[in-house]
Amino acid sequence: MNTLKSSIQTVTNVKLSNKFVQNKMQKVGLTTVLSKATMRSTRPIAAICQSKNKNNNSNELAGIALAAVLTFSSAAPALARLDPVNNPDLLPASFTTVIDTAGFLTPGEEDRMVQKIDRLEKDTGFKLRVLCQNYPNTPGLAIRDYWGVDANSIVFVADPNFGNILNFNVGANLDLQIPQNFWTRLAGKFGTKKYWTENGNDTSIVNTVAAIDSCLREPIGVGQCSKIKGVLEQ
Repeated sequence: MNTLKSSIQTVTNVKLSNKFVQNKMQKVGLTTVLSKATMRSTRPIAAICQSKNKNNNSNELAGIALAAVLTFSSAAPALARLDPVNNPDLLPASFTTVIDTAGFLTPGEEDRMVQKIDRLEKDTGFKLRVLCQNYPNTPGLAIRDYWGVDANSIVFVADPNFGNILNFNVGANLDLQIPQNFWTRLAGKFGTKKYWTENGNDTSIVNTVAAIDSCLREPIGVGQCSKIKGVLEQ
């Protein structure tokens, strides 16, 4: 009986959590294709990216600004609805896993981050992609095809305009593997306004990438990703 009650409560909590996220997304223009892929109750990234909307994507994709992504941090204050962004001119000429249109990272930090992400993908098959932006100065929707976002992808968008600088879109395969509270704890440690104003945007971003890298390398099981490890804590 206790097990049954616990199961019912878990399902109820998930439904309430998803409803809260959906309401929050609507307030700040977060009803985006990639955002929906992070939610357990919706289709995975791969399915959405491959689907052909019967309305020629005019309604759903017109509202996409990748600047506006699902954030796992604590409730953010209500913001004005964000206009959609699709600016491929801001994409680099050659492929890279880190795009910094805001100039948050030094060249050295960016190079080291690219190398870390490349090693992670080679070792695990998971694709971490980082977009540093200051909305509306962002390629927005254009990064979806540029990066080939799929069910094995994590898109990390660093944007201080959302209060908490850390925003994540997590592919379906990763969503099942990584404990859900990892993202909340990560945002609470390295993403708060107090943290990035005192330590710098670059420190927040570098530590976040290091923490994700560490988590994805841990074996699945009890205690997985229980510690948020920044670059100086490896």
